[in-house]
Amino acid sequence: MIESDRTDDPSAAPLRQPLLHDSLVTLTAPMQVWSTQTGEVGGAPIHGYWAGDQRFVSALSVRVGGVVPEPIGLVDAHASRTRFAALLRGLDGVGADPDLRVERERRTDVDSITETFEVRTRAKGSRRTTAEVVVVPDAIELQAVKSGAPGVRVDATGTAEGATWTAGSTTVALDAPKATVAIAEGRITLTWELELSPSSPAVFDLTLRTETADGAVAGVRTPCPWSLPEVADFRLAAWLSQASTDLDALRMRLPDREDEFFAAGAPWFFTLFGRDSIWAARFLLRVDAGMAASTLRTLASLQGTRTDPETAEQPGKIMHELRSASLTIDSGELSLPPLYYGTIDATPLWICLLHDAWRAGMPEAEVRALLPALEAALAWMRDHGDSDGDGFLEYLDESGHGLANQGWKDSNDSVQWSDGTLADGPIALSEVQAYAYEAAVHGADLLDAFGRPGGEDWRRWARRLADDFRARFWVTDDHGRYPAIALDAAKRPVDTLTSNIGHLVGTGLLSAEEERLVADRLVSPELSSGFGLRTLSTRAGGYWPLSYHGGSVWAHDTAVAISGLHRAGFADEAAELAEGLLRAAAAFDFRMPELHAGDPADGATAPAPYPAACRPQAWSAAAAFVVWDALRSGETSPVEATA
Repeated sequence: MIESDRTDDPSAAPLRQPLLHDSLVTLTAPMQVWSTQTGEVGGAPIHGYWAGDQRFVSALSVRVGGVVPEPIGLVDAHASRTRFAALLRGLDGVGADPDLRVERERRTDVDSITETFEVRTRAKGSRRTTAEVVVVPDAIELQAVKSGAPGVRVDATGTAEGATWTAGSTTVALDAPKATVAIAEGRITLTWELELSPSSPAVFDLTLRTETADGAVAGVRTPCPWSLPEVADFRLAAWLSQASTDLDALRMRLPDREDEFFAAGAPWFFTLFGRDSIWAARFLLRVDAGMAASTLRTLASLQGTRTDPETAEQPGKIMHELRSASLTIDSGELSLPPLYYGTIDATPLWICLLHDAWRAGMPEAEVRALLPALEAALAWMRDHGDSDGDGFLEYLDESGHGLANQGWKDSNDSVQWSDGTLADGPIALSEVQAYAYEAAVHGADLLDAFGRPGGEDWRRWARRLADDFRARFWVTDDHGRYPAIALDAAKRPVDTLTSNIGHLVGTGLLSAEEERLVADRLVSPELSSGFGLRTLSTRAGGYWPLSYHGGSVWAHDTAVAISGLHRAGFADEAAELAEGLLRAAAAFDFRMPELHAGDPADGATAPAPYPAACRPQAWSAAAAFVVWDALRSGETSPVEATA
């Protein structure tokens, strides 16, 4: 969700959310470092060293012999390890050839970040020089940075080989072996004496270790549990490889549990999000069922047990997001508690994931253990999700300061009429009805398979939902019929053509004829950009290619449509959208961002970035596996080989 540029001082310049598109992240959840593409830290608002939502270093600069290294590029990039190359031309002799070079390796772990520098020379003999690293400690939280606030100075205390300080609830220890340490005016200066020769490069390093007292989530050190399929297309192979390393680095757990899940994305959503974690695990089922099983257990452990309008908790409901502290935005207009349940779709999606994981080989004993949570989630759809008893799942924020929109398009302007005006809630989203239908049918399958009652009742519930959807959601324009994005408070179909319709295909909610109509719309020029599926039709009054949910392209959104088309037998349409995402992935060096601009691909070699998008984002990375599934011809996934 993107916040506004509000400021309490009308004379002050508006605070802006930092841009991310030209920065590089090295990460192992919950640790992350943001820098330039050449490794420098401190030149942009997002730059710094982070432990979860807490920045503890805002800048780090390096000099060797008084010379600032001149970067020449990346040597190697991995999610949790990055190597940079630079020159020291200020120390060179005569001639055009560089005499000295610096290689810098940055490594992240679940509670530490290490920077190692290696200085090499070709000059004969040996020479002595010094290396100096200046570290600027910081103590600002992520949300403040996201709102455009500057860093917060913090004073460090010297130790035998470094320094220590506190940033929020995070304690930081800086270790710099063999360095001389000086602390003054909010800066830590580390100095090493170096001896250089062609046969013996000089190496110096520093490590920042952290401990967070009240972290809502924790990192994992277990080996990556899935294997990559072999593919012939080098673009797809590169995307799968990058996606795999990013997803591996996004694995997290709750502090008191071993079950793992995918953090939603870096830097803004570096924690558990019900919907995001479910979709990422569901996409990855093509190669691994274990992450789905552990995600299901994690979310079941937080399943709602009571009714609380402040947190949006209800019995059986699956949570939306988890943070260490309340999230307050726009002077309290939006204020979310640390454990927030304001999502209309995570609960039916949890049921769908349980069914799909079972079909993909999740052990029956593990499925059986989650049947009480399944029954509670099904009951939530009937007793709480359908708040007015009209047969549809709808949402309305009861707290007055929660999310106004509670589907995946959760920005304030995401549900609008074709003329651009906003729809009034309670809102019943079209795709949520499809999730609920699929959840009811597949939940019934699970109940039957494990000898639990109620299966036929839920199939009848699903049939009524499909009939009611057919009667109420379909609208017509000059190109024919299509499903509206939602019903508004007056139960009128909100007539904008959106990517939401792609989530209906393959769920069973639509007839074969209706799926054909939707498939044709999905690949039409008004929705298909050539780099993926636009969130909003180009003919809509509110369309703008850089609108967060009103014209941009989201990789996961397109992947959901691709998956549904593939299941429903629309192989050509699925392949067309998959090729569009693959072209976009190549343009982003195969680290697919959260979203990108919805400009048409005609005449463009690459999509424009959405500059504040998370990158990596779990469900965008996992979309690579959906694209592989749609484009493959004869390959066998590890899950299919063993199921």
